[in-house]
Amino acid sequence: MSKVFLYDEYSPEDVAMMQALYSRSPKSVEEHVEKVKATGSGKFMESFYVGYGHASIADCGSTTLFIEGVSILCDKAIQDWPLYSGQETSTRYIDMSQQSIYDPLSTKTSQAIMKRWMDFYTASGPAVEAHLKNRYPVRPGEDEKMYQKAIKARAFDILRGFLPAGITTQLSWHTNLRQAWDKIAVLRYHPLAEVQEVARDMWKRLQERYPHSFSHELFEEQEAYRKTMSQKYAYSNPKRFPKHFRMTHTFSKQAVAPYGDLVKQRPIKTNLPFFMRGLGTFTFDFLLDFGSFRDLQRHRASIHQMPLLTTRYGFHPWYIDQLPDSLKKKARSLIEKQTAAAQRLAVSEEDRQYFLALGFQVPCRFTFDLPAAVYFVELRSGKSVHPTLRPIAQAMHRAIAQVFPTVRLHSDLDRDDWDARRGLQDIRRK
Repeated sequence: MSKVFLYDEYSPEDVAMMQALYSRSPKSVEEHVEKVKATGSGKFMESFYVGYGHASIADCGSTTLFIEGVSILCDKAIQDWPLYSGQETSTRYIDMSQQSIYDPLSTKTSQAIMKRWMDFYTASGPAVEAHLKNRYPVRPGEDEKMYQKAIKARAFDILRGFLPAGITTQLSWHTNLRQAWDKIAVLRYHPLAEVQEVARDMWKRLQERYPHSFSHELFEEQEAYRKTMSQKYAYSNPKRFPKHFRMTHTFSKQAVAPYGDLVKQRPIKTNLPFFMRGLGTFTFDFLLDFGSFRDLQRHRASIHQMPLLTTRYGFHPWYIDQLPDSLKKKARSLIEKQTAAAQRLAVSEEDRQYFLALGFQVPCRFTFDLPAAVYFVELRSGKSVHPTLRPIAQAMHRAIAQVFPTVRLHSDLDRDDWDARRGLQDIRRK
């Protein structure tokens, strides 16, 4: 007779031990719980996970880290992991004007650069909101409160392009114990000193809370490899990159032919089966502002490398085009001045990123399998998606449809990207 048990009251190491005992004993988890109580999970994890390399045991215990007061660059470094789960502060919904700034130089010159970005962001809000209300007047029957929230959110969409990457944020990271170490082991050698410091802090806290799961022996050869991996390949900085959207793929012409019922009849908001991941891949090359790259990066089913934020590919024109005429000239002048000032700083290219705004474009190369690509284009083509990312999703839709015209895609291809219902996308008391 089948039984189902739920044990949420135990620590991650206890839960990991209870699961690991299944592999060596046919007894019920009810007995395993008593063994945990009697022996303690710590000694078990030390002996069988850290001591003997059974890393899968640590997959069975999870924890959550809450990380605050870090720059967006540090935030992205932590999230740059295929199995990342968590949340972060949204620049699309939160007024960032009161956030502190991480400045690796802290000189008068560097602080002046940060201040100019933030002054424009803060001072421009009222004019941008008034401009949007004139452009998108409230429609008959629309809820006024919802409309006001939507206007404010769109203003944040526009002005977030002028936030420096040094603006601080907060994020959560929900992870199993094995992945926590695998990621932190690499982050300890990241090119940014800030990231190294946060990685050491996370490691220390995990060691204090789970000493038996984080007592890894460090081997010189492995450490040297991790250092090279992090220092040399943390960022992608190609010398040449296509200016226009480009797609390549590895699919055969008949790749989806055996699965006609799956690709033609799939309902909206329903995923393709995972086995179709093996049919081939799409690789998309395009330029995108760093602000929207951050939204794209959260799609863990993609393969990509973090792009280095530079001024090489210019400032995304959408951010300037959305400003009222009274601010456009000021914005262009600011970007020109800030670009020159940032280039004069005596810093590494990695540290220079802190002083550049999120509106600067970065080279993006993303590889998706078919289920992941379909999921992405349908989710990110919606009207609530940032207007600089939405056209990329729509271009991906067209590219997929060209290769596989029989694949049913439930994308939003409407050119109009205004929807006051975005004002309902909030966490609020019922």
